[in-house]
This record gives sequence, structure tokens and C-alpha cells, in this order.
Amino acid sequence: MNTIISNCLIFAFGICIGSFLNVCIYRLPRENLGIGHPKRSICPNCKTQLLFWENIPLLSYIFLKGKCRTCQGLISIRYPVVELISALFALAVTLKFGITLVGFIYYLLLIVLLVVTFIDLDFQIIPNIISLPGIVIGFFASFYLPDMSIQDSLMGILTGGGLFFLIAYIFVTIRGIEGMGMGDVKLLAMLGAFLGLKGVMFIIFISSIIGTIGGVLVMIQTRSFTFKQKIPFGPFLSIAAMIYIFWGDFLIYQYIMWLRFN
Repeated sequence: MNTIISNCLIFAFGICIGSFLNVCIYRLPRENLGIGHPKRSICPNCKTQLLFWENIPLLSYIFLKGKCRTCQGLISIRYPVVELISALFALAVTLKFGITLVGFIYYLLLIVLLVVTFIDLDFQIIPNIISLPGIVIGFFASFYLPDMSIQDSLMGILTGGGLFFLIAYIFVTIRGIEGMGMGDVKLLAMLGAFLGLKGVMFIIFISSIIGTIGGVLVMIQTRSFTFKQKIPFGPFLSIAAMIYIFWGDFLIYQYIMWLRFN
């Protein structure tokens, strides 16, 4: 019973954090909005400040049937989705790592990647205010993470940021257009700080597979079979990093075993 209660509290905590993440996703890309301004959340349609009972994570969306009480404008399903994913991350991290400093660090990284994913999907940017401090935080966090060292974190930063910078430079030189933004370069450097060289190599490999599949699906959906179409790569890097945190070592072991016997 105590385990059930504690898991429910962790889930509720994750939902509340998800509500704050929605604020970050909406406001960080908009230069005229700060995280603390305005103090209360507003309807994105009519700009009316929400009452406290209209801003209860997850529940308010259900009670209001996905509509603003004032203007009856539709509220994006993204808001409860982000809150739910944040809660699931909190629960998953607790089940895998326990209520520990390691679990907290990985949860912090996961929710940052959640913010990065949705900002990049909307604006095709990854704000420096996320990635640059994230590199520093990831480096110091690596002191406390298992199977990580200062050298491994530095190698992750240099390999992640350096390799993607080289790829972006070569692409621009050959094609004359930007194929990968500097935001992706800094994001991978941040991931390298947290996850090291092994994590970076895993993320590059998996994100390339996911990105290729995603790109083909987008071309089919839009019926635009051209490589000039811009597709944000940050979400693919983020998904690959999420997979690595929970199943990276297992998948790498299975891949090595497959190579050995094939």
C-alpha cells in the first residue's frame, strides 16, 4: 500500500512539473515573454488570465472539455499530453533508479528534452538558454552518474558537438544550404556531457534511423519528395537519448550479441 501511495505522489508531482514545462514550451521561444511574466497563465486565444481552478494540471483540461471558459476556443491537446509524459517519466525514473540523486539527474534531463522536442517542432529552434547551461550542468552531474567520469563527459561533449559541427559544415560546403542547425550541435554536446561518449554514439545511430523513418513519413504525408524540406532533428536526438537512458545498455548488449553470432 505504501508503494502505491508513493507512486501516486510521484505521478502527481510529475504532472505538476509538466504544467511548468508547458509554460516553458510556450514562453521560451517568444522573446517578449519571460517565464515569470505574466504571473498567471493566460488563454493562448483570447489572452484572458486563467483562474486557479482553470489551471489545475490535467484535471482542468478534462473539466473544461478542452475549451477556454471565456472564449470557448480550443485548447491544444499538447498541454495534458506534456503533463502526462512528465508524470510517466517521473514514475519510470523512480522505478528504475529509485528516489536518488541519479534518478533526479536523469529526470531533469528527460524533462529538458521534452521541452526541447516541442519547441523544435513548433519553431525549429533549440534555445541557447537550454543547451548551453545544460552542457555545464551535465558536466558536473557526470560526477555522480554511474559508469561516467570527467574524461567521459568531456569526450561526449567534444565528440557530440564536434562531430555534428563537422557534419553541418561539410553539408553547407557541399550543398550550399544548411542541413543541420547549430542548435542540434549544442544539444548533442549537452547530451554528451550527461551521457558520455557511448551515449553520444548510441544517440547518433538511433536518431539517424528514427530521423530517416520520420523524414520518409513526412514526405509521404506532404507528397513533397524533396530533400530540401526542413525537418527538425532535435526531437529525434531527444527520443534517442530517452531510449538510451532506459534501455541503452540492454540494446547495446543485444546488438553486440547479434553481431557476434551473425
